[in-house]
Amino acid sequence: MGALHTLLPAVLASLRRAGTALSDALFPPQCLACRAETGSAAALCTACWEATDFIDANACNRCGLPLEASFLGETDCAACIARPPAFSRARAVFRYDTARDLVLRFKHADRTDYTPAFAAWLARAGADLIASADVVVPVPLHRWRLLRRRYNQAAVLANALARTSGLTPLPNALIRTRPTPSQGAMVSARARRRNVLGAFAVTPRTKTKLAGQRVILVDDVMTTGATLEACARALTRAGAAEVMALTLARVVRPEEAPIF
Repeated sequence: MGALHTLLPAVLASLRRAGTALSDALFPPQCLACRAETGSAAALCTACWEATDFIDANACNRCGLPLEASFLGETDCAACIARPPAFSRARAVFRYDTARDLVLRFKHADRTDYTPAFAAWLARAGADLIASADVVVPVPLHRWRLLRRRYNQAAVLANALARTSGLTPLPNALIRTRPTPSQGAMVSARARRRNVLGAFAVTPRTKTKLAGQRVILVDDVMTTGATLEACARALTRAGAAEVMALTLARVVRPEEAPIF
């Protein structure tokens, strides 16, 4: 019996590998973007990877905006120096304009099968944030929009990130207190800030779980940062020690604003 218990894990691992190999032979892994065959599941082919502008370390330390020139050490962009955002740091995986179709399919076309790849990319882009964080909170949808869309893409990402990072998920920490017009139709940062002013609140049962915690706030796209700032203020008022933002995509120019 002892020998059987020793061998069982190895046998099960071998069966899983055989099952994966058979599945890959029958249904070869495809590129998330163009459906070309790839060497592994939940990945981009070489051409799509090269066409996607992943944001590297040369970005604003505060808001994550890609910088035009390289600097030594941590650097804040001019906008963050003039008006520091409510969150302490922000990171994004890639520029929105180079991965727009991926984001919109995930958001509006039920492509939640992208989640494993997206979670892995978020973990890599936000490694420095994750190292100092305690909990993960998604940006919420208003209940009427959630009913129409059927799932909150930010919550899907946040839950997957929590599983891969070991952080504590707080999926219902924030609520939208009122429906707001789509941010995607507003290019002006001032209009976006006004649109979400006071639109988020922390649920009473979550306040004790947030006290003194360092939070990673997750969303799919950061445009001007107005939504993330409104959420960060609500979390800070509820007692969070620090709020950091992590998103899939970062809009670099206002004309690239996403369609919601």
